[in-house]
Amino acid sequence: MPTLTIDGTEVTVEPGTTVLQACEEVGVEVPRFCYHERLSIAGNCRMCLVDMEKAPKPIASCAMPAGDGMVIHTNTERVKKAREGVMEFLLINHPLDCPICDQGGECDLQDQAMAFGRGHNRFDENKRAVEDKEMGPLISTTMTRCIHCMRCVRFSEEVAGVPDMGALYRGENMQITTYLEKTLDSEMSGNVVDLCPVGALTSKPYAFTARSWELKHTETIDVMDALGSNIRVDTRGAAVMRILPRLHEDINEEWISDKTRYVFDGLKARRIDTPYVRKSKKLTAATWAEAFKAIKSKLKGVKGDEIAAIVGDQADMESMAALKDLMASLGSTRIECRQDGSAADASVRSGYIMNSTIAGVEEADYLLLVGANPRLEAPVLNTRIRKAARHFGLKVGNIGNAEDLTYRVAEYGDDAAILKAVLDGSHEASAALKKAEKPMILVGQAALTGEQGAAVLKAARDIADKYCMREGWNGFNMLHNAAGRVGGLDLGLTAEGGVDGILDDAEAGKLKTVFLLGADEIDTSGLKGATVVYVGTHGDEGVKNADIILPSAAYTEKFGTYANTEGRFQRTSKAAFAPGEAREDWSIFRALSDVLGSTLPYDNITQLRARIAKDVPGFENIDVIQVAEWGDFGKQGDIASGGIAPAIENFYHTNPIARASQIMADCIDARGGLVEEATGTNG
Repeated sequence: MPTLTIDGTEVTVEPGTTVLQACEEVGVEVPRFCYHERLSIAGNCRMCLVDMEKAPKPIASCAMPAGDGMVIHTNTERVKKAREGVMEFLLINHPLDCPICDQGGECDLQDQAMAFGRGHNRFDENKRAVEDKEMGPLISTTMTRCIHCMRCVRFSEEVAGVPDMGALYRGENMQITTYLEKTLDSEMSGNVVDLCPVGALTSKPYAFTARSWELKHTETIDVMDALGSNIRVDTRGAAVMRILPRLHEDINEEWISDKTRYVFDGLKARRIDTPYVRKSKKLTAATWAEAFKAIKSKLKGVKGDEIAAIVGDQADMESMAALKDLMASLGSTRIECRQDGSAADASVRSGYIMNSTIAGVEEADYLLLVGANPRLEAPVLNTRIRKAARHFGLKVGNIGNAEDLTYRVAEYGDDAAILKAVLDGSHEASAALKKAEKPMILVGQAALTGEQGAAVLKAARDIADKYCMREGWNGFNMLHNAAGRVGGLDLGLTAEGGVDGILDDAEAGKLKTVFLLGADEIDTSGLKGATVVYVGTHGDEGVKNADIILPSAAYTEKFGTYANTEGRFQRTSKAAFAPGEAREDWSIFRALSDVLGSTLPYDNITQLRARIAKDVPGFENIDVIQVAEWGDFGKQGDIASGGIAPAIENFYHTNPIARASQIMADCIDARGGLVEEATGTNG
């Protein structure tokens, strides 16, 4: 291990560490533009110059490996002069439009020009101008500001896996662009906005709407998928202005998907902000008291076995627990959280979580996908898989639809029956699983829906039991699409017959009342014969046949607990107030229980969480991975040959908030235009 001296401080670092990283270890700040710890080294901005003894000129610390016996100086007069010169060159063509630049106030160029620049410019020539590029509805470009750090190019190729960006021409004429100036074809494209150090690439939806110092920052988590990415919600007054990623090495590193980042306009569109009651076949605005009175009237004389509830994909655990308690007080235990009809088994926790963990993907050496498309279902997880495949030798096989996942995949065919051959050892995937030191199987929700979902789950479980178990390693993993699904399974919200059974019984007249907690991914036409009480945020599918509508708070407007796909409990924070008369879901059920005469035994969220902790082990251990005991789950059965229908067909429209978002609609239009151009159907 090399030992070097930096500004008089001796430090020992790991082999392969760069001089810049070594400087960071001793607390010495070295300015940089092109260097980023998650991207390959470019060494083309030269801002990180330092002095190395016996070297004839300053060295680029980001590209120089630390060597034993090196003596580095970061604050000499020569280093100061070199950095001032580099900054002067960078500012030759950079426009002086900081007052109108969205990067203003949080710009690396501003900060470093102040700290390391000369304060004036000796160049009198005219500045160069570069035409702005078209990169789709999410990214705004002002390419005259570009300093050619290549961060965006390296991200798109190395992390997102979409080699659509690059540099044209050379020297003074160099320009960064997407080839053919088309939309950046990635679900992760918005991250280039965070990476750009100078404001050449900024957020198009956020453009000219707010200044960074006007915003209130709230640290919370995302619910657009089941990963639980850590995010920061920036608000001004009651409005969410933008959503940015927060660093969490074990979940999302520092990336988020485009849907997570840009769905914020859907939080205020098509919102339900007052209760409604159906009168004379027409929904009419009502007070909370009138809505509760109507529910009480509808429940009069209704037996417990005539009541059921369906929970939506974005429900928090507090809301689900309160609904479960309310249902119990009405004499019903029929509550279902699996809107898609998944056969996920709530009896064994290791059977419905990602046991190897998200970060564990980097330790695995073989991954078998079964009915999973991580690029659409969990884009941030897909970048982790790509990272492991590029850098750590992970091999990936797939049973299901052949899709471009941005890394090399051995396609075994779109047939669930292949699992039988894998289990009996006659398939090539069997040998790969057996040979691997840390093998993984990742089962998607697409494989678990339909009549043979339970049999597929059992087969996947047996494959994992036979091939994927090592000391200290559980290779069985389930990939969920819904943020609230694992929490719902932890609370035991599964009903015999599933969601289809509830819909069939309602259509047959066996159910008199059905509660929908943000359930918008089902066909509610079968509920017309029952009294439907919808508690949710948006005027989506759930309200089409509702008789009573109660407005609730979205994930940015409440304190709630979610368990992500690896079973890690995390909590949202309240960034803004819910609109109008909307209230937090759990408090709605608590208030309703008062009116119905069976008051729930908690008055605040702390008491409710204490009640949940009694039923859900580890619920109070926030942001901690809990090892689940291995068990038996699924049901033995024959698996017929046949394809696996994808769980997600439209990445941008997977939930009510996304469907209400104009930005998401613009993304669909941009992608649709590309398809038409490719097929020649646009005339």
